[in-house]
Formats: sequence, C-alpha cells, structure tokens
Amino acid sequence: MSDPQDTASAEPARSDWERKTLEQLAFATLREQQTARRWKNGLRLAWLLFALLVFWLGWSYNAPTASPSMPHTAMVAIKGEITPEGDASAENIMAAMRSALEDTGSRALVLLINSPGGSPVQAGLINDEIHRLKKLHGKPVYAVVEESCASAAYYIAAAADQIYVDKASIVGSIGVLMDGFGFTGLMDKLGVERRLMTAGENKGFLDPFSPQTEAQRKHAQAMLNQIHEQFIGVVKAGRGDRLKESSEMFSGLFWTGQQAVDMGLADALGSLDSVARDVVKASEVIDYTRHENVAERLAKRFGAAMGEASVKALRQGMALR
Repeated sequence: MSDPQDTASAEPARSDWERKTLEQLAFATLREQQTARRWKNGLRLAWLLFALLVFWLGWSYNAPTASPSMPHTAMVAIKGEITPEGDASAENIMAAMRSALEDTGSRALVLLINSPGGSPVQAGLINDEIHRLKKLHGKPVYAVVEESCASAAYYIAAAADQIYVDKASIVGSIGVLMDGFGFTGLMDKLGVERRLMTAGENKGFLDPFSPQTEAQRKHAQAMLNQIHEQFIGVVKAGRGDRLKESSEMFSGLFWTGQQAVDMGLADALGSLDSVARDVVKASEVIDYTRHENVAERLAKRFGAAMGEASVKALRQGMALR
C-alpha cells in the first residue's frame, strides 16, 4: 500500500508541472502572435515605401534636360540588341519617340543607332510608328549611325528621312536567320534514346534532339523567305530611288559607312552634333531615351523580395491558425 503522505506530496508537484507547461504554451503562442504582427506591420511599411518609390519614379522619369519651349534637336538612342525586353524594345523606343515629337520645342528627331539588330517584329513596330509620327507631327526624322546599324536596326533606320553614318560604321546585313543545333547523330553514337511525345506531327520539329524532315526544313525556309521579302520591301520603300541595287545588296552582307553611302543605303557622312547643327539647325540636343535607372532596378528587386516575403508571411499565418 502507498503511503498517504507520499501521495499528498506528489499531487502539488504534478500541479506545478501542469501549471508551468501551460505557461510555456501560453508564452509560445504569444510570441508567435507577436512575430506574426511584426511581419504584417513590416510588410505594410515596406509596401508603403515601395509605393512611394514608384510614385517618385513616375514623376522624375526621364525629365527633359532643358526647357521644352527652347528650339532643340530631340534624340532617342537605339543601342544594343533589339528585343521585347531591355532599353531597345519597341515599347521603350516608341514611347520615347512620341515624347520627343510631341514636345513643341523639338525641331526634328534623331535616332542615334548603335545596334547589331534583333527582333524583326520589334523593328517592324518601330518602323511603322516612325511613319505614323512623321505624318502626325510633320517633323523630320533622321538616323545617325555610330558603330553599327545592321539587320533589324537597319530595318528601323530605313523609315528615317535621311541616314547619316561614319565612314567606318557597319551598315546592312539585310537578311533573316534562324539557328539551332542538331544532336541526333551524337545521340545515336552514345546509345541515347529520345522520348518526345507531341500532339501534332510537326510540333517538335525545332527540337534539337529530333531529326528534321525535308518538309519541315522547307516550311522553315519559306517563313524566312517571307520575312526577308518584307524586310526588302521596307528598305525599298524607305530608300526609294536612292538605292543602287545589286545582287549582293539583300544577301545579308554588310558594308562600311562609306560603302553604304555609295550604294544608297545611307545618305551622307555625319554625326549627332553635325546633323543637329547643320541639318536640323538646332544645335541644342535633348535626350528623350528611356533608361532604366538604379532606382528602378532596386524597385524591381525589392518587388521580387517583397513577393517572396509575403508568401512566407502567409504561410506562417496559416500555420498559426
């Protein structure tokens, strides 16, 4: 039989243990709730700061460097590869051109080009917009080439009223390409089996690990030929009688600036300053190019980080429930 005295002393000990356990659970729950509240408050403050930053960017974005009422030459730079993303996208270039030509002080627009080319779709959009803006505002548009104006970049330049180059610039490359790799022979040697499932017999014809049929090759070539003809049509429409056509002009070759002038692909030698001074007759140059500044890059990174933090906070809140 147990001693009544021992039983009596064990009950208070068990009572103390239960009380301490409940206190610990209560404090743990309180700490979790406090952490969740801090996360929520921190996220709200961060989003507020982010909104203020975006608002500030909207007001300060690419403000003109001189008074709009002053006569000036408007300039938009097209630099680097022409892609849907980046500074040389159709969205950025077209918005900059609109701002430049809508300015009452601008006497003409100069497209300062230094690009090896890129997307024919982006170039086509910009080319069409140049023609529309020239009719809308009645102001001339000139292209000035620095290092290079090739492929899709020349597609854009062809819409300008005149093209000026340096004697050593690279101009032309009027052609279209589609490249890739084929590894079917290597896979056969290695004994690797490609297991590709598609719905549609030609769905995977650009897959580098699958053989290409003659019909697929002809289909791709027909597409390239059609885009090439579109390119040629744009150049002929833009340059008109100034072109001295030859069998090599639309072959994809490129030439120096001096050769381009001789062939009618460009009009004369010149620079941004000489065109502004001697052609536009407005030596003051204002840059309307849309640039992604440091604050915008930080805002994008901040937005991505805040999105990740929000997901974590939501998961934590769900766990607390």
